[in-house]
Amino acid sequence: MRVTEVQEHYDIVLIGGGLVGASFACGLAHALAGQGVRILVTEAIESLQASPSFDARSTALSYGSRQIYDELGLWNELSTYATAIERIHVSDRGHFGAVRIDRDEMNVEALGYVVENRHLGLVLNGALEQAQEIDYLCPARISNLTPTAEGYTVQVLGQNDSVSTIHADLVVLADGGKSALSQSLGITSAVTRYEQSAIIANVAFADSHCGVAYERFTDSGPVAVLPLSTLAGDNRGALIWTVAAQEAAEIVALPEEEFLSRLQERFGHRLGIFTKCGARGTYPLSLSVAREQIRPGLVLLGNVAHSLHPVAGQGLNLALRDAQALSASLANAQQQRQPLGSMAVLQEYVRRQKSDQEATIDFSHYMTRLFSTNHPALVWARKFGLFSIDLIPVFKRGFARQAMGLAQRAIQRA
Repeated sequence: MRVTEVQEHYDIVLIGGGLVGASFACGLAHALAGQGVRILVTEAIESLQASPSFDARSTALSYGSRQIYDELGLWNELSTYATAIERIHVSDRGHFGAVRIDRDEMNVEALGYVVENRHLGLVLNGALEQAQEIDYLCPARISNLTPTAEGYTVQVLGQNDSVSTIHADLVVLADGGKSALSQSLGITSAVTRYEQSAIIANVAFADSHCGVAYERFTDSGPVAVLPLSTLAGDNRGALIWTVAAQEAAEIVALPEEEFLSRLQERFGHRLGIFTKCGARGTYPLSLSVAREQIRPGLVLLGNVAHSLHPVAGQGLNLALRDAQALSASLANAQQQRQPLGSMAVLQEYVRRQKSDQEATIDFSHYMTRLFSTNHPALVWARKFGLFSIDLIPVFKRGFARQAMGLAQRAIQRA
């Protein structure tokens, strides 16, 4: 529930109420319902309830993430805002070979879904405000974290510059990839810079997307167009266009007609002619993995733990699986009366998620390396790879399950 004042002690303090943090908090409240665990969620930015717009930013949820939200009782509401991905089409510009995955082949309603972030935020924030196990403080900023023998002391700056000091058995840090708090604790990350930038925008095109998500690889990186709902008669898609870092600013600044022409040349005509482009943004791409995900009384979650290349949309979906696994480990610890911040409990969480994290990080990293080059040997390798995936059922099913976020959920449940 929404609060303006906080208690002196919480079992769990979650710092960061964005998509990952709010999803984790909802899962935690569900897993620990009725067990007397007190949870505080702090978020620095007041949520905005923006009206529909062509430029609304969106998120691709895998089918596995849909299952997670379904288990939390949130999918029924979210589904009214979701655009289904019925087919996935992966191709390599200038070379033969492609992968085509259809929902009917996988025997699912959809391979994934695209949901505008404002709708995700409204549903998650609504759930936070209704959960009796949660105190939700927003806006609020954490000015200091200090480890203690029993967990952490958390200094919170609230409205009107009020200062509160809280004692927490466990702190979950989910405040994003540029976390000043993790840096202040001396937690470093292994960073691989791809020398690429992503251009993001919503685009309109002449033909209906028919529920197809396109991922087209080029020598500078992938170009993805994800299906969005129509708005004011426009067939819309969410564009994620990877370009060489040194070219990003110049491409983003192009006049709209020239920008669309350049995009058409890279993407092709599978959606007909591109007719419109909304507001454009850009950000540098890298792989960042924290060297420590846990300490006594502390867990890192989301981009602060691992930030991936956007290829195949794996980052948020991995974070949601992490959140689910952490909730399960904490619920099990509570039932066994173990301290929630103990290393034994947190190491169990890391053990549960190790294979999933490694497989997903490798999947996105090596796909980026393989498909962002014109080296002859790698060109032939990816030609054969795409051709084999499309023709050999066991390869295709494995590729599809990884893209759908299902490859590791079966292992977690085992």
